[in-house]
Amino acid sequence: MNLLDIISLSYRTIKANKLRTGLTVAIIALGIAALIGIRTAIEAMTQKFTESFSSMGANGYSIRFKTAWQVRFNVGLKRESRGRRREKKSNTNKPITQDQAEAFKQNFNFPAMVSLSLGGTGNAIVAANGKKTNPTVRITGGDENYTDLNGFKIAYGRGLNIQDVQSGRNVCLIGKDIADKLYGGNLEKPVEQIIRINNISFRIIGTLESKGSTLGGSRDNLIITSYNAVRRFFSNNPNASFSIGVKVADIKLLDMAIGEGEGTFRSIRKIETKEADNFIIDKSDSFVELLLRNLSWLTGAAVVIGFITLMGAAIGLMNIMLVAVTERTKEVGLVKAIGGKQSSIRQQFLFESIMISLLGAAFGIIAGILLGNTVSILMSTGFVVPWLWVAFGILICSIVGLLAGIYPAVKASRLNPIEALRYE
Repeated sequence: MNLLDIISLSYRTIKANKLRTGLTVAIIALGIAALIGIRTAIEAMTQKFTESFSSMGANGYSIRFKTAWQVRFNVGLKRESRGRRREKKSNTNKPITQDQAEAFKQNFNFPAMVSLSLGGTGNAIVAANGKKTNPTVRITGGDENYTDLNGFKIAYGRGLNIQDVQSGRNVCLIGKDIADKLYGGNLEKPVEQIIRINNISFRIIGTLESKGSTLGGSRDNLIITSYNAVRRFFSNNPNASFSIGVKVADIKLLDMAIGEGEGTFRSIRKIETKEADNFIIDKSDSFVELLLRNLSWLTGAAVVIGFITLMGAAIGLMNIMLVAVTERTKEVGLVKAIGGKQSSIRQQFLFESIMISLLGAAFGIIAGILLGNTVSILMSTGFVVPWLWVAFGILICSIVGLLAGIYPAVKASRLNPIEALRYE
């Protein structure tokens, strides 16, 4: 028999034992579906997190104040202090003041864009035209660079300018969710209109393009005004800390900009040489890195689940192939009696084992991709196929089929043809 005849015979044998084959295929498919499904979901989440948290770009970083909680538990987001500097407890929980933030912006001698921001209330109510929003609107205070540095695009109107920031006048930019609620989704109509934010009148100078959602929360349900306006009207804490964002033109300059920024701000915060920083420098991708490290545990869990399931499937497949050898003893004896070679019989049983395993891989991959992409649909990302893990799954199943089929194939090829023909 040539190779095509052997493959055809193997396929017909598999087809003739549908129930037995189906159970083995289902076990293999379960393990592969778990592995591929979790990896597909992880890639969808990774894609969404990367889009969500890299709005400032890979060539930016931010400066925030360090709390005592962060000092104690080291959440992994802070940048390690250079050298062996000791932590001075009296330096923690010192917010970044407006004077310090503005001094940094003025004294930072590096070719980079600097933006100052101050968080406001997250439960504001916005009203206009007899309509009002739910008390879930987030107010953020920024400066003239805030929208550019944080990846916001202005649909209509203009952004904040230096005069808006210095005077703290009542002007703002609104997100798409607010435009949808108050103006029927028309992003041009709200420009130069008056709205009331917590019963305080503000003039809309611009509308923002949609940025979608992150972790189930909308990024368009916000209002951006100057940080001076936030301090006057929307700050829940009179000692609220400012945040500083820095963006360089070329990612190659990022490490230099971080070093320059650290030195400048240590001087402004009056930190002694031997003292550790009392602020945190975050690269814009640090959140993504932290989340990806946590997601890697899911990959490990998927590999363990898949391995255990495939081990069970391999044992089951070997048992089924041994049963097949017993059932087809006469057939093997007949093949040998008419001149069939041992190699042909070995190949037939090996091909059967590998084909069953690959059928399980095929169904498992399809099921895993479909299950994993339910996450991508929920997170509004593109269709994801983890090609590397698909190839890995096919390879593993091929190996499982080969190993499970070797012993039954060798046993079948060594049967004595006379005894095999007499077998009942």
